[in-house]
Amino acid sequence: MPVFRVRHHAPRPPADTWLRVTDWPAHAASVPLTRTVVLTPPPAGEGTRFVARTAVGRFTVVDDLMVVVRWEPPTDGSPGVCRVEKEGSVLTGWAEIEVAAEGTGSAVTWTEELSIARLPAFADPLVARAGRFVFGRALAAMLRP
Repeated sequence: MPVFRVRHHAPRPPADTWLRVTDWPAHAASVPLTRTVVLTPPPAGEGTRFVARTAVGRFTVVDDLMVVVRWEPPTDGSPGVCRVEKEGSVLTGWAEIEVAAEGTGSAVTWTEELSIARLPAFADPLVARAGRFVFGRALAAMLRP
């Protein structure tokens, strides 16, 4: 399974950045044809389930079902870490988001392992490249002032 990593700087404190990158519906705002729905009631945290649904009109292309398995918001001196595991039959893997203090703002590192069912292993470099592009764009959009 391919693993990719995206890193961005945010000009705000880690606690504010954490709220932005763990706003699951906001993730889909910059991903074409995708909408994210949180399936569990607030507050967000370990056990939160959500689905990112990619659709063309009324036709669903793929549902990316996920659950938060680690939820450690940043504290003074300690980075925040959120780990999400994919539970779907088409998209599997995990994503880990780390938010740490950096200068007067914060750094966000998104690491993801992504597998697409029935896609041969020789496509892994393409999946990683596409993941870096899509998630890099989404992360940059979420972190804009």
